[in-house]
Amino acid sequence: MNAAAKLGAYVLGLAVVFGGALGAGKAVGPIGTPAAEDHSAMTAPPAASAEHDQHATQQADSDTPGGLQVSENGYTLVPLTETIKPGAATDFQFTVTGPDGKPVTDYQVEHDKKLHFIVVSRDLGSFQHLHPAEAGDGVWSVKLTLPDAGLYRAFADFVPTGGQALTLGTDLAVAGEYEPKALPEESRTATVDGYTVTLDGDLTPGQSSKLTLKVAKDGKPVTDLQPYLGAYGHLVALRARDLAYLHVHPDGEPGDGKTPAGPEIVFYAEVPSTGDYRLFLDFQHDGKVRTADFTLGAGERPVLPKATPTATPSGHDADGHSH
Repeated sequence: MNAAAKLGAYVLGLAVVFGGALGAGKAVGPIGTPAAEDHSAMTAPPAASAEHDQHATQQADSDTPGGLQVSENGYTLVPLTETIKPGAATDFQFTVTGPDGKPVTDYQVEHDKKLHFIVVSRDLGSFQHLHPAEAGDGVWSVKLTLPDAGLYRAFADFVPTGGQALTLGTDLAVAGEYEPKALPEESRTATVDGYTVTLDGDLTPGQSSKLTLKVAKDGKPVTDLQPYLGAYGHLVALRARDLAYLHVHPDGEPGDGKTPAGPEIVFYAEVPSTGDYRLFLDFQHDGKVRTADFTLGAGERPVLPKATPTATPSGHDADGHSH
């Protein structure tokens, strides 16, 4: 089979059926239909920030998760660059149009940036967290290098001024012969540039899960992590089957007088279902941002207790039958 045919077949086999949701702060709301959280087994995180409340409100208002759609609430992600060559730096440009059909030019600053741009390969072997620059007239521009031929998914994470937080997604295709790689095996330890990052905690669908990531270098705990985009770490989780998207931020923040600069970074995350997830942690030390990646399986969804009939004061049950 020639290269074009292989890529075409791969495209047909990779329709996106589910996106993810963007969350920020201490706890992340459910993806899809909201479900009640049970924090009885853990200490609840401090009250969420106004920024997190906005993201949670967006979650509750929509049954369609973010990242699945290229267009939502009248806003549309529009790529302006059509050709991307493998391994070559490309000046990738895109815009977001609003309900009036015109490019959006007014954004709120979230985590030190007006817009966050996440690009991953479909086999989840490649991950980039980028921050495009405004080129004028609502156009965004970023240097993008995609290492291999194949399919990629790009997520634009932003809040239009006066609107709700949105995560829009679009597919990017890089021409050439491509063989998707197998998902890395489950692992709770990652190494990058001499750093070792360990992950403690489990993902439980339908409820807030506490994840603790601990950073060490040359066997010694790192206690002087540097703030990056207003936090000591950023965590993105992607469901392996369909790239359901979940973006969380750690408990606490630099300079609040109670959050240590390592070695531990604590997150509260909620995943939508059972299955395998890829987790990507961005952290900064010695002036450089590094990314540690993990594969983690989510356990079974909690089983809710069955409701029992209650008797009426007159001695009849709810159906009006006497005892």
